[in-house]
Amino acid sequence: MNFKGSSNNINNFETPEDVSVSKKHLDSKQTKSQRVDINVLRSKLENQESKEFKKNLTIFVFCIFLLGTIGVYLSL
Repeated sequence: MNFKGSSNNINNFETPEDVSVSKKHLDSKQTKSQRVDINVLRSKLENQESKEFKKNLTIFVFCIFLLGTIGVYLSL
């Protein structure tokens, strides 16, 4: 049974010349994932949020101080 166009499907596949590079991806030691402790992730997140909160609080206090200073200056 001949299918139309089946004889024209010639694919040229090139293989990598350096076989050691392609075998590196199959190494089971490198693909093994390590377990992550949820408490470590939570503490990192809390530290990051604490730093962001301090930064936001500092900016807020500076803005309030600036508005107060402008208010006092304009009232004189």
